[in-house]
Amino acid sequence: MPLASRRSRRSSIDIWPGFVDALAQLLMVIIFMLLVFTAGQFFLSDALSGRDKALQELQQQVSELNNLLTLEQSAGEALRATAASLSTQLNALLAERDAAAAQLRDANVRSAEMASRLAATQETAARAQTDIDQRDIRLRELGGRAEQAEKALAGEQQKSAAARAQVELLTAAVAALREQLARIGAALDLSEVKAREQQTQIADLGRRLNLALASKVQELARYRSEFFGRLREILGDRPDIRIVGDRFVFQSEVLFAPGNAELGDAAKHQLDPVVAALKEITDKIPKDLNWVLRVDGHTDRRPISNAQFPSNWELSAARAISVVRYAIAQGIAPNRVAAAGFADNQPLESGDGEDSYRRNRRIELKLTER
Repeated sequence: MPLASRRSRRSSIDIWPGFVDALAQLLMVIIFMLLVFTAGQFFLSDALSGRDKALQELQQQVSELNNLLTLEQSAGEALRATAASLSTQLNALLAERDAAAAQLRDANVRSAEMASRLAATQETAARAQTDIDQRDIRLRELGGRAEQAEKALAGEQQKSAAARAQVELLTAAVAALREQLARIGAALDLSEVKAREQQTQIADLGRRLNLALASKVQELARYRSEFFGRLREILGDRPDIRIVGDRFVFQSEVLFAPGNAELGDAAKHQLDPVVAALKEITDKIPKDLNWVLRVDGHTDRRPISNAQFPSNWELSAARAISVVRYAIAQGIAPNRVAAAGFADNQPLESGDGEDSYRRNRRIELKLTER
């Protein structure tokens, strides 16, 4: 008995909410129907009252319309035509409504497609952002490595500065030794002259002349050595500027474009240290020492022929002249510089390869007697 009562209570408890919901829905349906009915009655009574008024007015106008029956019949036909037109317009509007509904469906489909594309684009953007974050991490790592490399470079530069200071000291010592040797040589020459004082005056004058010439040559050699030493300090160990014997050699590519003899800003920047060193030495060289800086232009043996340079002779001479003009413009006396063109007649290498051609295309600077 207790079990049965519990089951009956559970069943009654389970049914009652559904029953209440059904009654509430039925009540809402009834209320809705009453509202619809009331609204229909309102609109129907309004329409009937309007029709009654219209019938009264029509009855009042029946007598007047009898005389105008023919006209009214034509008007009726016009109204029929208007009604037919309105019916046609209504059908067209319905067709337009159907087309608009179809377009709306198409727009909904396109909207769904655009939403899917937008999701795909957002996913791609997220991947791109991930790639950017990874690249930022790599850039920070590379920045750390660059800082370490800069520190190492600073250490190497300090070592290089110490080495250059030692080279300058050794260069000064070598210059002093050369000067002492020159003095000793001059003293020996003077002693030889004194030992041969009994020779004829012509021979004596000849020896003195030779001694003077030798002294000038030695003096010029000393200043040439100082000039070259100064250039070595300024230019350093550059692969594009070499020393061949008593000459400084610039590769043509350093100063000129292929087939051109005009000095650009970069070329002038390369020549500025040479001009500065020459100015510094010029102030030290005695006025009676007859010297000149000779600028020699050289080309490779491949021929050139155009309106400006009919041959390599004109090209080599024009390049040498360009260097001389720039030196004069920078303050070098015109009587202390000279230009010479040798075309391809004095090659450094006899090969046919590009390396040989490159080494043979050059500008040579030589401090010599005039």
